[in-house]
Amino acid sequence: MDNGDWGNSRLTHPVTLNVGGHLYTTSISTLQRYPDSMLGAMFRGDFPTTRDAQGNYFIDRDGTLFRYILNFLRTSELTLPVDFMEMDLLRKEADFYQIEPLIQCLSDPKPLYPLDTFEQVVELSSTRKLSKYSNPVAVIITQLTITTKVHSLLEGISNNFTKWNKHMMDTRDCQVSFTFGPCDHHQEVSLRVHLMDYITKQGFTIRNTRVHHMSERANENTVEHHWTFCRLAYKVED
Repeated sequence: MDNGDWGNSRLTHPVTLNVGGHLYTTSISTLQRYPDSMLGAMFRGDFPTTRDAQGNYFIDRDGTLFRYILNFLRTSELTLPVDFMEMDLLRKEADFYQIEPLIQCLSDPKPLYPLDTFEQVVELSSTRKLSKYSNPVAVIITQLTITTKVHSLLEGISNNFTKWNKHMMDTRDCQVSFTFGPCDHHQEVSLRVHLMDYITKQGFTIRNTRVHHMSERANENTVEHHWTFCRLAYKVED
């Protein structure tokens, strides 16, 4: 094999990368598609590389987002899911790898979603008041609230969760609330698990979660949990 054949073989030979714990297999020619990028310089030998215990090239970056980086290197096209919500993080990854065409794509102000779609949101919150001084901790009262403008979802909850009707304390145009207590913690947890499963089965996915602790009274602690669910829906012409 002459030097030219050896060089071509090296460029097309499979190489495995460990990016933040995620393994990807590709070719050096793909990684060098943009020679001025960090990956182009890395696999040209311009600066030292690191290997993991299995001998794979190791890069300490976001392994999940590297999927979109690698696909761009393969096709020179940016293809993202319609519900992709990590544009800021992907821009940081593109900047780290210094892939200029990808940086330009991510700077393009074109809409993230198709113009005929919009995002529907469901908020689920759990507010629990706890006694500070009991051992074990006693639940004084707990309340679950679902807030959304998707009326069909609220109707579905009212129709499918009749087992908990005696706990339903509030129904409004955009909100349904349930209250438990004192000491009905297990019922509240059971309802919450069923609600989250029901909302997910309607096509919603969890966007984020957050927890807030506060003390309102000398003998009480209040803990609030919040979950935000989202899904895309198509606009309906009037």
